[in-house]
Amino acid sequence: MTDMSPMTRSDLVAKLAERFSQLTQRDTEFAVKTMLDAMTDALAKGHRIEIRGFGSFSINRRPPRVGRNPRSGAQVTIPEKLVPHFKPGKDLREAVDETVPPQDAEAA
Repeated sequence: MTDMSPMTRSDLVAKLAERFSQLTQRDTEFAVKTMLDAMTDALAKGHRIEIRGFGSFSINRRPPRVGRNPRSGAQVTIPEKLVPHFKPGKDLREAVDETVPPQDAEAA
């Protein structure tokens, strides 16, 4: 079985520092932080981000709706929300499909 723990920002920094030995750990951390900050800023301004072969990030609007408080059962108005959305590109979907083993139906 493969390790299914999530990749963290520090894991990404370590992988990049390992792959590009000419970069210091500090330079690698700065590069990752700069890239993620730029992506965050773009999405916060309502822009779409497209990385060919990887996927695209956009903002989806969730309209206001009426929900229920699970404790009291009272109706609650849930306001409109803007949420980030990721759509994987074809290359990423194919790579994941080829390498990640399907979940065992009995384990679920």
